[in-house]
Amino acid sequence: MNSAVRTIDPTSDAAIAASVAPRPIEEIGARLGVPAEALFRYGHDKAKIALPFARTAEAKADGRLVLVTAINPTPAGEGKTTTTIGLGDALAHAGKRVAIALREPSLGPVFGSKGGATGGGHAQIIPMQDINLHFTGDFHAISAAHNLLAAAIDNHVYWGNELGIDTRRINWRRVVDLNDRALRSVVVGLGGPGNGFPREDGFDITVASEVMAIFCLARSLDDLEERLGRMVVAQTRTRQPVTAAQLKVTGAMTALLRDAFQPNLVQTLEGTPALVHGGPFANIAHGCNSVMATRTALGLADYVVTEAGFGADLGAEKFLDIKCRQAGLAPSVVVIVATVRALKMHGGVAQKDLGPENVAAVTLGAANLVRHIENIGQFGVPAVVAINRFTSDTSAEVAAIEAACAGVGARVHLCTHWADGSAGALSLAQDVVQLADAPSAFRPLYASNLPLVEKIDTVAKKIYRAGSVAIEPGALKKLGEFEALGFGDLPVCMAKTQYSFSADPSRRGAPEGFVLPVRDVRLSAGAGFVVVLCGEVMTMPGLPSRPAAENIFVDETGFIGGVF
Repeated sequence: MNSAVRTIDPTSDAAIAASVAPRPIEEIGARLGVPAEALFRYGHDKAKIALPFARTAEAKADGRLVLVTAINPTPAGEGKTTTTIGLGDALAHAGKRVAIALREPSLGPVFGSKGGATGGGHAQIIPMQDINLHFTGDFHAISAAHNLLAAAIDNHVYWGNELGIDTRRINWRRVVDLNDRALRSVVVGLGGPGNGFPREDGFDITVASEVMAIFCLARSLDDLEERLGRMVVAQTRTRQPVTAAQLKVTGAMTALLRDAFQPNLVQTLEGTPALVHGGPFANIAHGCNSVMATRTALGLADYVVTEAGFGADLGAEKFLDIKCRQAGLAPSVVVIVATVRALKMHGGVAQKDLGPENVAAVTLGAANLVRHIENIGQFGVPAVVAINRFTSDTSAEVAAIEAACAGVGARVHLCTHWADGSAGALSLAQDVVQLADAPSAFRPLYASNLPLVEKIDTVAKKIYRAGSVAIEPGALKKLGEFEALGFGDLPVCMAKTQYSFSADPSRRGAPEGFVLPVRDVRLSAGAGFVVVLCGEVMTMPGLPSRPAAENIFVDETGFIGGVF
């Protein structure tokens, strides 16, 4: 291997994280009133909060909830997690009792192009390498539980198929927490009668699994098992649904998930407590950390800062219409993260040319930010803008963003938490406290009793600003079947590209009047939503030509480098 690749850059996120000695996890727990006996340690600096204690805490969830979201991002992301951490540290610096609630990173992006999800610079959660890699094994447990059900389906067919499953209509794919395009479509059961019946199958990434979605929405182990049992995994030849409960393995699946269901506790570089738990993607799932972790944090802290994946059109909309609806949450304020480089991209600049100053492009691209500000207003929640500053940003470019925000009456803060830690987000924290202390007027975008087609139409037109929605005939038929089965009151989970308001990733800025194509829909009866697949969105990503995995190494001391 090239020795240059093994050189540890002293300014890298990994080196900055390694320069800080983590506090004992018992000390971090004590900041939230979690006794040492309620912590199951995974080494010195990470632990799980015992479920009985977490249940007691979440039952009195009365803290103020702050959601961090973002504009439509570049492929590298715009620092949403970094801003969440910086804001949490700044609130703690201001003397507030605060907890951060984040998702766990998926190995797919860690080894792919986006990298890890533990923040950056001086706004990180630690131990960053552990969290970005295996952490406490939660994702492995979720993968095992999901694949146990997949094995049970084929085993049931092999031993006589008492339920009459139509093998052409098995919709439960297998999962792995890696980007592997070769597994998108496979054939299983080859090799003769002893190996079962050959059929088409495929793999999704673990974070797209309905088990992951359920894991993050369940309120208790009983709720978890009941939701797992409701999952529709296949149909009979008479088109009747077959559920996981009928295959009699949901108890075993819950057993695999028991320990994982306990929230994980870690810390920021400045010692602020962070509950990091669950990790569904926001472009193909609901994109939020677990309800258990969020509500536990709200029962332990006065202010909880959480984030929802990708841009506000995906993550925030699902947080507000799915997670809040199911978990009884009412956010007090939303922080929208923007960067100069992303607004240049939305202003028509190619990704390779985002460095040089271009005030005109920022001004044009700011329409994307303004659209997100307006959209959050439809939920009755105040929005404040955080500019995640890069060293290449110029004063004129920042002024262009401030002018666009002023035009719609939005407060804006220039944040330097990546370089300065909590000190770089103090003004944002002060504003957030002022807004969060006012009563929440939160309301979902649509009513539960609205027909599924109208829910899709509402999100498409009110959030994306589409002119119309084109639903494929097969998908339209499925929506009717879902409603006939009693699932018409479920919210919709829109699955589309994160790079655009439209389903076309190349349409930057704030397009409107376009046609939103819906190619398929999937029922997630256990999670409690209907997935709506728009455009060419994939449930199993692929690796880039130069995956990040090529730069990860372990030196002779055991230090893991190359994770970013």
